[in-house]
Amino acid sequence: MNKSAQHIAVLGGSGFVGGHLCQQLARAGHRITVLSRAGASCHSTTLIPRTRVITADVYDAGALTGIFKQHDVVINLVGILNERGFSGKGFQRAHVELTETIIKAMQQAGCQRYLHMSALGAGQGKSHYLISRGQAEALVEQASQQGLQTTIFQPSVIFGRGDSFINRFAQLLKIAPVLPLACPHSRFQPVWVGDVAAAFGRAVNDKSLVAETLELGGPNIYTLKQLVNYTRQVLGLRRWIIGLPKPLSWLQGQVMDFVPGKPFSSDNYRSLQLDSICQHNALPELGIPPRALEEVAPEYLLSASKRRRYQRYQATARRD
Repeated sequence: MNKSAQHIAVLGGSGFVGGHLCQQLARAGHRITVLSRAGASCHSTTLIPRTRVITADVYDAGALTGIFKQHDVVINLVGILNERGFSGKGFQRAHVELTETIIKAMQQAGCQRYLHMSALGAGQGKSHYLISRGQAEALVEQASQQGLQTTIFQPSVIFGRGDSFINRFAQLLKIAPVLPLACPHSRFQPVWVGDVAAAFGRAVNDKSLVAETLELGGPNIYTLKQLVNYTRQVLGLRRWIIGLPKPLSWLQGQVMDFVPGKPFSSDNYRSLQLDSICQHNALPELGIPPRALEEVAPEYLLSASKRRRYQRYQATARRD
């Protein structure tokens, strides 16, 4: 048996990042427990080797304490981009209250290693999303000073098969001949989900990363309009993408607050007033060469036949 194998509890393990992370952890020989409010419905997660899914109320500190006593590492991937309503209470509960509960349970259980998912720009700006992310980080840093072995991860927008960013624009572009785009000049440094998962995997046994905050980004920086244009090009669609000025971007957020599912919101608008780019990308120092969007996106945006045609087109374009 791998002597460095750990027993790892993952909150948010049934989501987009969680699925990729659990697969990487399993390949490394770790044993994983995914905590979910709907454990019975996490069918794809249960298929991952050395992974079990248990139904748990993640806001119940007593229940978490009992679970954490059997684990070496806790990973918190839970996060939301929008909430019901506008007060910020949803963000507070998902980001701040949950983090506080996890830390309390770990301290009572004697479980020492904690990996925390946050975001670039946490604690900055005026959005409930970023403010609550910053408040959660403050709790983690305080716990670190009290002896908990913590590492915070701050990725830019994460892309990959199953993402809710590139895929969302792909779906909109397929149905809308004209796409009015809020905050078109906001800048991102998209990072591949596999690289994010690898960074978490490195940190499980790397004590040099204790008490560190790691920014994670890809190799390239894009404006939002460039990302949407790239998605349109990969799909081979003719669409008119209209970048909205700031007043109309704000108005779009106000209107979308009332659209079911909130594909965009006033809080998203406030988050987009800050660029999501790294000051110091930690991936190269972790020995993880960041993969570019252009290497990965066609693999999940296109069918096999369309992907081959796109690759031939790209090869011809490069020769020209």
